[in-house]
Amino acid sequence: MSTYSILQIKSLTKSYEDFMAVDHISLEVEKGKFLTLLGPSGSGKTTSLMMIAGFVKPTTGDIMVEGDSILTIPPHKRNVGMVFQNYALFPHLSVFENIAFPLKMRKASKQQIEKKVTEVLELVRLPEVSRRHPKQLSGGQQQRIALARALVFNPPLLLMDEPLGALDKQLREHMQLEIKQIQEDLNITVIYVTHDQSEALTMSDRIAVMDRGKIIQYGSPEDLYERPANRFVAEFIGETNFIEAKVEAIDDESFTAITKNKMMIRAILKKEVSVRQEVVFTLRPEHISFLDENASLPNMLPGTIEDVLYIGENSKYIIRVGEGEHIIAKEQNRLGVKKYKKRERVLIGWNRKDMRLI
Repeated sequence: MSTYSILQIKSLTKSYEDFMAVDHISLEVEKGKFLTLLGPSGSGKTTSLMMIAGFVKPTTGDIMVEGDSILTIPPHKRNVGMVFQNYALFPHLSVFENIAFPLKMRKASKQQIEKKVTEVLELVRLPEVSRRHPKQLSGGQQQRIALARALVFNPPLLLMDEPLGALDKQLREHMQLEIKQIQEDLNITVIYVTHDQSEALTMSDRIAVMDRGKIIQYGSPEDLYERPANRFVAEFIGETNFIEAKVEAIDDESFTAITKNKMMIRAILKKEVSVRQEVVFTLRPEHISFLDENASLPNMLPGTIEDVLYIGENSKYIIRVGEGEHIIAKEQNRLGVKKYKKRERVLIGWNRKDMRLI
């Protein structure tokens, strides 16, 4: 057990007859960190969270909080804060009574309850709504009250199950920053579940990408985006190009590969490869530049613009670079940046370090 670890999961599984919902996952979370379990529907992320909360019993494995196993402790005694996807506020209770509920269950005094509820309403910046009922609040306000209720008893661990899924895009992005700021101010450890990769990248210190009950890759947002472990992670986190090729030559620090359309690709040698080995590269669209005829980059390809998609801050270009081969490039829409049109011939390029071998 690490000195700074607050949560440790050891070879945790959950099976339902012949279906393995969670398949021997292990991870360790440092105190004060924001960990996101990220994955598609059915990947096991919510089941994992519910096992930590105590609402689902593991088949095998162990869960330890602050060095002690919590498997035999019922949910209401685990001292873990929980924010559900639908907020789970009591409709017949006022906001004050909803937030006070965990404190009443812990036999707190009236004075303690008044003090703590007032403090946490200030924390979520909603002191004026204490006497209202949930139905009188907007979705964003209900989300903040659910967060306040989960924080009011100072839990060492806060669990959040897709809490922003019901909000519109603008409010969701605002609440991402609000939650992250509160988490940092309180130095509380958060385990957060989402299928939204941009949400995970924005909020997390660490991300565990899950698929079919397993953790596929665990690391910082930058690690996962810039250095995906495999094709699944590269596809799931952000948009990317996949370039298939065969290794042609190898030197001390780099190697050359040839695509099926005889295009030459040069990449930095970071993994062991052999001549004639078939490889797949990942290349993010924003790492591709449009070049003039005098440019010089290790990788340069002529192509033809097949489609242009305007997506607000960026324009996305689909470029045919060979028979049946396409590359997607993105450029920011700003003054001074040339806009390309369909059927226009272009020269694109990128640096060797921008390609990843997967």
